[in-house]
Amino acid sequence: MQRLKNIGGQIGHFGIIAAFVTFTAFPFYWMLITTFKQTNDLINVNNNPFLYNMPPTLENLHILFFDTQYTQWLLNTLGVGVLVVLITLLLAVPAGYSLARLAGRWGQQLAIGIFLTYLIPPTILFIPFSRIVADLGLQDSLWSLVLVYPSFTVPFCTWLMMGFFKSVPKDIEEAAMIDGLSRFGAFLKVVVPISSAGILTVVIFTLTLVMQEFVYALTFITSSSQLTVSIGVPTFLVRGDVYFWGSLMGACLIVSIPIAILYNFFVDRFVAGFTVGAIK
Repeated sequence: MQRLKNIGGQIGHFGIIAAFVTFTAFPFYWMLITTFKQTNDLINVNNNPFLYNMPPTLENLHILFFDTQYTQWLLNTLGVGVLVVLITLLLAVPAGYSLARLAGRWGQQLAIGIFLTYLIPPTILFIPFSRIVADLGLQDSLWSLVLVYPSFTVPFCTWLMMGFFKSVPKDIEEAAMIDGLSRFGAFLKVVVPISSAGILTVVIFTLTLVMQEFVYALTFITSSSQLTVSIGVPTFLVRGDVYFWGSLMGACLIVSIPIAILYNFFVDRFVAGFTVGAIK
């Protein structure tokens, strides 16, 4: 009887995992199969949408790479993402450490105030930001995005790193300082390596936000060669009521795969970075 219960439990456990994997993997399967489908295969309602009813084609990828500036959009997005990640790390990591070590109610109030700025909708801020970008002469430039994006990545990442640094015992820093390191040296050589999970979380979170941000990129960029993926793809692959579904799915798939791989390789550290501050 006990053996039957164990077998039943294993079958139920496997069934739940299989259902979850199917649910999460289905969008990638749908993007993959749509990328290589012919247009007639897509629009024919009598065809099975989950299979190839006609031979696969590379025409959708040809449209994506040769009829649009998709490669340039990818490079633009990557360049902006790297710069924003560097700025966010340079500002959020020291700020989070300072708030974590700032005792008393002022430290907590400052932390809450910084986090609340992240909750302000971009639709409210893009008008004053437009004035700033215009005064600086950064219209239609990727530098405008590099300037604006840290306004919503730094507050959240500062709050995130503060919670992570609070989980690092002060005794470790004090021991390092007794051994001859300055506070900055102890922070750089002891605290930062221990906090690698939180730093990795900041990197992934920032890159993801940059890749999917729409409002600011639409407001500040007009030239097709300066667009990011989030704006270029819907602008040039949706023409009136005509949707280039195969090319759209191909563009989404190419962008999604690296992020999915990054999340899967570092999922343990990513979860730890988001949760460790909440349980301390």
